[in-house]
Amino acid sequence: MPSAEIITIGTELLLGEIVDTNSQYLARQLRDAGIDIYWTTTVGDNLVRIAEAVRQGMQRSDIVVCTGGLGPTIDDMTREAIAKAAGVDLEYREDLWKQIQERFARFGRKASENNQRQAYVPAGARVLDNPVGSAPAFLVEVDGKVVLSLPGVPGEMKRIWEDSALPYFMSKYGQSHVIRSRVLHSAGVGESLIDEKIADLEELANPTVGLAAHAGSVDIRLTAKAADDTEAQSMLDELEAQVMERLGDWVYGKDSETLADTILTALRRLGWTLVVVEAGLGGRLAAPFAGARDTLLGSTALEAVSGKAELGDAVARQMANQGAEAGLGAVLTLEPDNLELLLTFIEPQGEHQHRFRYGGALQSAEDWALNLAHSWLLRQLRKAGPAE
Repeated sequence: MPSAEIITIGTELLLGEIVDTNSQYLARQLRDAGIDIYWTTTVGDNLVRIAEAVRQGMQRSDIVVCTGGLGPTIDDMTREAIAKAAGVDLEYREDLWKQIQERFARFGRKASENNQRQAYVPAGARVLDNPVGSAPAFLVEVDGKVVLSLPGVPGEMKRIWEDSALPYFMSKYGQSHVIRSRVLHSAGVGESLIDEKIADLEELANPTVGLAAHAGSVDIRLTAKAADDTEAQSMLDELEAQVMERLGDWVYGKDSETLADTILTALRRLGWTLVVVEAGLGGRLAAPFAGARDTLLGSTALEAVSGKAELGDAVARQMANQGAEAGLGAVLTLEPDNLELLLTFIEPQGEHQHRFRYGGALQSAEDWALNLAHSWLLRQLRKAGPAE
């Protein structure tokens, strides 16, 4: 299969004013189609720099997918930039202008003179219909390379990709293999410890293993390239078994599974209800369980807690008041000489407490504490009884 790269265009993306969701969508679409993707670029609304990004893309990839810059205003420069990179002129398409006018008319509006800019495309380009917007998409073939230009509006981009662009690529290149990924989620353990356990697996060429660290959690990405989906899933199953053998209960779930979902499943299998007591966490400790009214019986925010005994007493009182079988207490302290998380868990067999020191950035402390508290709770539930 060919290689591809993505270029997202727009100064608002470059400056972080809006989130680039187009790259994520297109990367997954290309991956699932078995097309290798090695580069993603973001460039502002500048004709010279867009043209240079497209030119570089054509040098190192078979497919260049651009999104954005196809509107009617002066700063929408993608058409001109791609024509420049391809070494051709822009040409006016009367049929496109009529389509644009008809589309506006259907909504009781009149296309402005500015909209006529959208009827210009690089000479020889293949136009792709945009059934949900005014900006026509197009693709240009240059020396065996393909440059695809899609609108930046996500709804328009996705519709054109699925209706026209993807079928074109599948017809042109076929699908000699597929690429499938699976993400295992861990929490409460550092990236370096995970790396220590699976370092040799991270050196595999196919399937591959990669780590992505977050505050208090680490994702382990498994990716396989194979002739078909069945073979790819088999490769992922085998690799996942190896990872799980080494990491054990450090991993709490995979793909769309959340830590909160796993905790609720464990509580329900034990037949327990839960109360939560917290301080210093902004009321977020119980938030993931808020919709589980059969399991979460109540949550209490404290101003401050002086120590383990006071936290344990607060949890026990709430359990008694609500008639819960289990209670979780967490206190995050962020003082210059005291950065720590104090945890208490009470269940029918007794009380468990732990204190964790924090050494990271202050802005990440709350996320770290929440992930750590939830992962520690899950481990206590698994020790208390079968959660699987």
